[in-house]
Amino acid sequence: MSLCIIKRLLGSLVLTTLGILLQGCGLVYDAVELIHPLNRDELSSICTRERLRVGIAVEPFRPFVFPAVYTDEGIRVTGLDIELIREVADALTLYCKGPTPIVPTLHVTRFPDLFIKMNEGQLDLFVSSVGGTVPGTRPTGLWFSAPYFRDDGIAAIIHNPEVAERVWAQFRKQNGNRDTLAAVQGGFAGLTIAVQKGRPAHLYAQANLKQIRLVICDSIPAAIEMKDLPIDVILSEHSILEYVTKRVWQDWHPLTHTDGTPLMLTHADLSIVTSDEHRQLQWFLNNLLFRLEESGRLIQMRRRWIEAEYAPTRRATAEGLPLEVTQVPDHYDQGQCRLAEGP
Repeated sequence: MSLCIIKRLLGSLVLTTLGILLQGCGLVYDAVELIHPLNRDELSSICTRERLRVGIAVEPFRPFVFPAVYTDEGIRVTGLDIELIREVADALTLYCKGPTPIVPTLHVTRFPDLFIKMNEGQLDLFVSSVGGTVPGTRPTGLWFSAPYFRDDGIAAIIHNPEVAERVWAQFRKQNGNRDTLAAVQGGFAGLTIAVQKGRPAHLYAQANLKQIRLVICDSIPAAIEMKDLPIDVILSEHSILEYVTKRVWQDWHPLTHTDGTPLMLTHADLSIVTSDEHRQLQWFLNNLLFRLEESGRLIQMRRRWIEAEYAPTRRATAEGLPLEVTQVPDHYDQGQCRLAEGP
């Protein structure tokens, strides 16, 4: 008797035996499925759960995520990233074709912990105005979508105009051969520079600014409020700094070139982050972002949050997503700042 025939007989015997033992299950196929469960892709899991687990940073990154506010409907948070999360959830509702809509549930945590929670499988995705083009911002195992916000990057705000003069003097020494990194390195030498822990500006400062006093803060508001150690410069994303200096911290001013144009230290596009293994979700997100860009919806969202005049609290009341009560104290605790340890 050939080996192939023996294998077939053994296989039939196993299936027959399992069929007898599992008569209550109906079919022998049920037994096979118990031995080798059918793998569900991440989109099917979201549809079954009827919930989208989304991470956002506890630190407010206006205009992408504003501080939580109390409304008649409960605690709400709003911003460009929140509107984008709603678009993703609405698109998933259409995809799943279920009797109930897909509900986005926000998991609020410190920015560096978003990457940890994603790798631990606690999140489906996170959206917190983060770009993946700065070295060190793409940890192993994570994937960054097509951009939902373009032409951003690291910039600086200053409190004292003398800081701008220092940087401009460095540019003038270059005789028209502009080298922004060299000018910033020379102009910032000896100054106290604040960054938020784990954000691209933190990595930029560590890599490029060796002759500064680096202060690492849990949030940008913590840097603004710091009294013990006067801050000369704060580095963060240009879009965030531009918004807050116009509407929130008007004693601070963007660092510009001599002609008044923004002084950008890097260029970056902001993306949605998910697991590198979630290929179905990756295609879903990129296809959605393409449709939103193609239809003009993304442009409308950017203008609505970046350029328009509005009251964030009113928008939170009308369209914000809810937060759990237990998360609100952390949301308002903007943390501390500390001098970075030596190299």
